[in-house]
Amino acid sequence: MRVNLKMSVVCLSAVGVLVTLSVWSRCGGDLRAFAHHLRDNDQDGQSERSGNEGQGFEELDCNINGEYTIGCRREGEEVYIPFSFLHKYFEVYGKLATYDGYERFEWSHSYSKVYYPKSRYEPRGVFLYFENYNVELRERVKCISAIEGVPVSTQWESQGYFYPTQIAQFGLSHYSKNLTEPEPRRKILEEGSGATPDWTIGPGAIAVRSMEQPRHSHVLKFQTSSEAGISLVVDHVLDFVLSADVRLSVEDNSSLAVTLHNREKKQVWTLHYTCSNQLLDAQEQNIFYGLGCQHHSDWHHITRDLLVDLQKGLVLLNMGKRKISRSKFKVGTITLTGSGMLDNLTLSSSEHMSQFYAAARWFVHHQDPDTGGWPNPVRRRGVQGMRDLQPGWLSAMGQGHGISVLARAYYHSGGDRQYLDAALKALKPFRVLSKDGGVLALFLGQIPWYEEYPTDPPSLVLNGFIYSLIGLYDLVSLAPALQARDAAALFSQGIKSLKKLLLMFDTGSGTNYDLRHLTIGCAPNIARWDYHATHVNQLLLLATIDKDPLLSTTAGRWVGYMSGKRAPHN
Repeated sequence: MRVNLKMSVVCLSAVGVLVTLSVWSRCGGDLRAFAHHLRDNDQDGQSERSGNEGQGFEELDCNINGEYTIGCRREGEEVYIPFSFLHKYFEVYGKLATYDGYERFEWSHSYSKVYYPKSRYEPRGVFLYFENYNVELRERVKCISAIEGVPVSTQWESQGYFYPTQIAQFGLSHYSKNLTEPEPRRKILEEGSGATPDWTIGPGAIAVRSMEQPRHSHVLKFQTSSEAGISLVVDHVLDFVLSADVRLSVEDNSSLAVTLHNREKKQVWTLHYTCSNQLLDAQEQNIFYGLGCQHHSDWHHITRDLLVDLQKGLVLLNMGKRKISRSKFKVGTITLTGSGMLDNLTLSSSEHMSQFYAAARWFVHHQDPDTGGWPNPVRRRGVQGMRDLQPGWLSAMGQGHGISVLARAYYHSGGDRQYLDAALKALKPFRVLSKDGGVLALFLGQIPWYEEYPTDPPSLVLNGFIYSLIGLYDLVSLAPALQARDAAALFSQGIKSLKKLLLMFDTGSGTNYDLRHLTIGCAPNIARWDYHATHVNQLLLLATIDKDPLLSTTAGRWVGYMSGKRAPHN
């Protein structure tokens, strides 16, 4: 009998398995256990399916490789297998969708997307497809530090730490969004002049506008009593990015607080930006971020996406599983307590370049002066056969991403040398072997490779290596020619290595994430589809720079794998 793995919505309901929700997730789990689950559902649904017998469907056991059995359906010469099983077994994806009243099932081999470059890669422009990234909303981002203005990661340490790779992606995404999104809407709430709205001044509080000579600007000076502060009614919707220059007193427990109103649920949340080093805390309806305020005379520029800050606080309260809808909220009031000064208080739809420069400054201020690296402060456990990476390890991907940020900051700032100098120093680890604290590995003792994770033995991760090449190319393109010579040599060396090893990552149906199967003799580490798509997107970008057909041909074949194509067999 001819067996066809054809699928229909009828057959899905017939075996009691619902696929009305999308299953765009990584497959996994024990197939035998899943088969038992299917059969249990099949038995539970016998009475529901009895009415289908008149339609020509017949119950049928499907024996899988002689190992276990699942419930299927037969109609004439056709056999119908539950898609939920096929999803698990073949790692394919699907969902029911309705268009103009017509329902259909959409099957896809991959859940990721390919971005085709429209022109030659331009380092002054967007970074790959990072305008689509929302780094701050990732689950592994604990919050955006109110002191540094950059993400705090929980990827390998739940308490939170600064992860250079993630900080760079935050900066690059905002740089790219600035180029692809409309000009932001801005509403100035306070700029130190009498033209701005009046504040409500509580009992015993003082608020005056005057010239601050060091800033050559008018500012709002305030001092409040312990009972009440000064507040400004905003009642503003849609725009939730707050920026301001603040100078707050540590001694008076000064703070800036913003209320957010959920107009649908009639809830009120208050975000407190305080003079403390506290990263993030939440108590009932109050969420706290520390601004530092170490020195009384220091001005601090803050840029806060209020809804992101609320979301991270809700996660801390175990209430933030769903993404916040901007249309349901409004900014209520802004309140100042303690003593200090305020200037340039603004609400806007976005402030991408401010967030980009927060990342660029982080790379300048946190670079190791001796190694030129940005150390990762946490341990990363190695797979069996590889040693753990101890705190302080460097990453070629982190170095390359950091260089991409700094090169763009140097260009955009009109040539600010602090960014160029930091980018040039960041080249040092590319010439130091990973065993000596750098990021350079030698495959088979001969072929240089820049390691995302400088493991022992080398792991040779593909996407991290290519990201480091892009960072080197960005510096070559944006730095003065004499200063860019080292970056050009490293880029040329890396491209040659990529062409020598590229096809080792090709599985014939997908790609390998790394080459650990060659360095430690274990099973291949197959790249999941989002990493495979990253490999494709990276090759497509490089193919606009280097016209070697190896890059474009390989990228085209890898695109085919995402729609189910396979390399031919003998």
